[in-house]
Formats: sequence, structure tokens, C-alpha cells
Amino acid sequence: MSGGVKAHSRWLPWHALAVFAFLYLPIVTLIVYSFNGEGVGGFPPRHLTLQWYRILFADDAIWAAVFNSLQVALAAMVISLALGIPAALALDRANFPGKGLFRRLVLLPLILPGIITGLSLLMLFREANLKLSLATIILGHGTALISVATTEIFAGLQKLDRAQEEASLDLGATYWQTFWNITIPNLKLPIIGAALLIFTLSMDEIAVSFFLIGRDNTLPLEIWGRLRRGITPEINAISTIIFVFSLIAIVVWYRLRMRAQGKAEIAAELLETN
Repeated sequence: MSGGVKAHSRWLPWHALAVFAFLYLPIVTLIVYSFNGEGVGGFPPRHLTLQWYRILFADDAIWAAVFNSLQVALAAMVISLALGIPAALALDRANFPGKGLFRRLVLLPLILPGIITGLSLLMLFREANLKLSLATIILGHGTALISVATTEIFAGLQKLDRAQEEASLDLGATYWQTFWNITIPNLKLPIIGAALLIFTLSMDEIAVSFFLIGRDNTLPLEIWGRLRRGITPEINAISTIIFVFSLIAIVVWYRLRMRAQGKAEIAAELLETN
């Protein structure tokens, strides 16, 4: 029996390596070919160069699309958090008729395909005589991603120690003072995590954007339009830049999380010693 376990354990590192290669080798290939002097062709890559990045930085259409995507992602993040935080608080703190149905309806956009969400919003905006533009994309992304904010904040509320809130109320603070000074600071990590996730999902959303786009392209639609004419090295370059910024965001969030956990452990030790 032990021999069989050892045999399986010897294969586990190779299995893990195969999984990581399947997940990340395409990304590594994309990054390497963004420096390939022969463009997207030619193997192995050679004549490494930065010319594709120089061409990219001179491409006004790409950067206009990047700016549009940043606008949409930031606005969608604000809308989703502004509506998702109260929804999560209602699910965690309030009892009202139809609470179970409300919870399922809030989470429904996570299950629905993006094409259904985009098409239904397109029909709504057409009935409301709203001209398709970046504003309609912002409303579409904000609507589709409220469920992400609600889920993340609700999970944070489940782990929240209510003792500080009760102490604040006992000492004479109002509910609003307790909410802004105690609840929100303790939800900092879930809020940051939800914001980063919403921002990332909005930046690469294409299904909803496709139905709600006006004259101004977002970055995914700009890339999709160019890919119909073939892969170009500038696409690899902009994808590499996006990957680097995503990696930086993940590292920043991880460091914030580790710092918060360290402070929580120190506070717990101090309480035990007292």
C-alpha cells in the first residue's frame, strides 16, 4: 500500500507541472512573441526587439480604446460597489419577506450568459430611446457586476466580528457613525478584492459590450476587430502590458491581505495576554 502511495506521490509533481504549463505556457508564449523581431511568425523567436512596443505607443486607436475601457471599468466599479454593499448588508443584517428570492435574483447575473444580459439590456435601452455609447456600456457592466460586489462583500460580512460594532453602539455612536467608522474599515479587504475583480472583469468583458457599443470601441472589441484581419505583434505587446498590470494588482492585494492578517493576529495575541 505504501509503495502505491509513493508511486503516486512521484507523479504528483509532474502532474502539477503539466497543469501549470497548460495554464501559463500560452501567456509566456504571448509575452515572448511580443519581443520577437520576426513578428508572430518564426520559431524559435529571435532578433529580440522593442519595435512592436514603439509601434504600439504610436497607435492612437489602441490607446483611445484603452482609455475608454479604463473609464468604463472605473465607473462600473463605482456603480457595482455602491449597489452591492447595501445589498450585501441587507442579506446579512436584515430580515424581510422574500429574502431568499432576493438573494437568488442578485446572484442571477453570475449564472446568466453575457449574451443574454447584453441582449436584454440592448432591448431595454432601445425601448427607453437611449443612444448607444460608453454610458450604456457603463450601465451594462455595472448591472452585470453588482452580483460580484454583493457576493464578495457578503462573504466578508460573514467573517466580520460584530463585537466592535456592538461596542460602538453601546458607547453612544449612531448606526451611521458605526457603519462609517467601524463596519466599512473592517470590510476594507473584501471591498478592495471586489473592486479589483470588478475592474478586471469589466476590462475584458466583450459579450455585453458587443451589444451596447456605440461609436467608441473598448479595448477587447478593438482587439477582436483587429484579430479578424490576423494576429499582429502590437496585440501581443498590449496584452503583455495588461498582464503586467494585472500581476501588480494581484501582488498589491495579496500584500494588503497579509498585512491585515498580521495585524489581526497581533490584536488577538494582545487580547489573550490581557
